[in-house]
Amino acid sequence: MNTPDSSFLLFRNTMRITEGHLEEFRCAIDRAVSFVKQHGPQLMVEVFIDEEQSLAHSFQLYEDSDAVREHWKLSDPYIQDVMEHCRVEHFEVFGQPDDAVTAGIRETLGDQAELAFAPRFTGFVRFGEATTVEGHRT
Repeated sequence: MNTPDSSFLLFRNTMRITEGHLEEFRCAIDRAVSFVKQHGPQLMVEVFIDEEQSLAHSFQLYEDSDAVREHWKLSDPYIQDVMEHCRVEHFEVFGQPDDAVTAGIRETLGDQAELAFAPRFTGFVRFGEATTVEGHRT
């Protein structure tokens, strides 16, 4: 099914936090998220940290492949800062990025992480819709 929002891309990045680097990792992630909140093209960024397992999970939603390229261009110094304190274990791409973004992801990760792609089937998004007083969407 091809719906108007079919160009959306959702990335899930699972990172192994380097032993003894939890606080530095937290600070680097916080700086990166603060920057993209102000300047980045992402529609959504959420980061979850499992301290017991020394894992972090980052979810990022993009409108399309152009937004991913813009993110890479703007955020590279912040990405490098985060990567000083972790390594990518698993990277999942939900949706269908164009060939250049797919190649960029593959090149960036190389053999360091498991990489998976899942094409979009169907769905919807409620971001930006009006909400009634009772908290129900209209």
